[in-house]
Amino acid sequence: MPLPDPLRSRIVLVGASDYTDPDLPDLPAVRRTVTDLAAQFTDPDHGIVPEEHCTVLLNDGDLSRVGRRLQDAARAAEDLLLVHFTGHGLVGGRRHDLYLALSHSEYGSPDFNSLEYDKVRATVLDSPAATKIIVLDCCFSGRAVNDAMSGDGTDLAQLEVAGTYVLASSSHDQVSLSPPDEEHTAFSGRLLRLLREGVVGGPEELTVAELYRRLAALMRSEGLPVPRNRGTENADQIALGLNRAFAATAAAALRERYQEAEQQALRGDWAGAAEALHTVLDEQTRVLGPEHGDVLRTRRALAHCLGGAGHPAEAVRMLRPLPEAYAHLYGEDDPETLHTRQFLAVNLGESGHRVEAAALLRILLADRSRVLGGEQEDTLRTRHMLARNLAMTGAEEEAAALLRQLVSERDRVLGLNHEHTVRARKDLAALEGGARGV
Repeated sequence: MPLPDPLRSRIVLVGASDYTDPDLPDLPAVRRTVTDLAAQFTDPDHGIVPEEHCTVLLNDGDLSRVGRRLQDAARAAEDLLLVHFTGHGLVGGRRHDLYLALSHSEYGSPDFNSLEYDKVRATVLDSPAATKIIVLDCCFSGRAVNDAMSGDGTDLAQLEVAGTYVLASSSHDQVSLSPPDEEHTAFSGRLLRLLREGVVGGPEELTVAELYRRLAALMRSEGLPVPRNRGTENADQIALGLNRAFAATAAAALRERYQEAEQQALRGDWAGAAEALHTVLDEQTRVLGPEHGDVLRTRRALAHCLGGAGHPAEAVRMLRPLPEAYAHLYGEDDPETLHTRQFLAVNLGESGHRVEAAALLRILLADRSRVLGGEQEDTLRTRHMLARNLAMTGAEEEAAALLRQLVSERDRVLGLNHEHTVRARKDLAALEGGARGV
């Protein structure tokens, strides 16, 4: 299931860190928890709603105002409605109903000054939102846990909302909301960690189901109370964020596919390699972003393969913006930037633009000589390509002079019988033979 539509979704974060009743101890970590949850859910790059669609009710003791804000968000939500409460959970009334403590709640008599869960449930149920999620990060008295959240598989029966997913932080009667060495509550802090850091080896999107599975395993491994859940109608399949660790995992797998396509090109299957690289490029762009180094490298390789497959004009179209992109990412004199400029020049020549290709190669030769040295292999390759293009534009004397220099340098650097030396000598012989009318 995709991420929720940000313009048709609403989030309500309710929490109380300060209490007027001395029987309700303050919970300092709640303030940071609610604030950081709001920042996460509204983050421009990694959040799921814009800031104006996230209602934050922190230390608001006005029960009627809290109720109105909750109702307003519930009515406006069409895709996702997420209600998250952090604070004390209380029990009141003859039925031992669940109440969510606000700043002015009273421990012994929550009925008229606390947020009654049944009313929250009814408000959420009445929302037109396609997916409704309630998260309760609160502790209950021992009796509330026994009645409402026993560990028998039906522990959230009284919390269930049709078509809605309910996630409760614990079923224990003694919940440490904020470990002394942590800045967030135990449950929501780990939820935040998963959303901020991602799950290595996990899916691209962090669904509610995936988050619950990871949370349960994480809290169990740390000896913390294990959260409980209950849901209907696949509500747990909605995503609350992209997996920030997915890119690193996916990038490695995509690099392997890139290398396989490279080997395909080396075997001469240019068209097949281009098809494979096109698929890799689409996935890399989506996962890594268009400016990532891996994406630029695949774009360059795809263009090169298209040129090898007989489509140099298409290769030129793809390559023209790449030198600037490489320079922006790596620098003007980086070998990869220089390499990209040569790819463009080669395909310009192959597509019939020999004069432009020669002009680019002339500048590139000077830059490679300065950066890499006059006898470095890539510099020699540029000299060879410049000579070829000059010869095809009629500048045969200059081309021959370059080839004589190239033969001498390759003899010295690569050896007399190296294939590149032999090729340069053949090109020089052909050019000199043509000039003599042979």
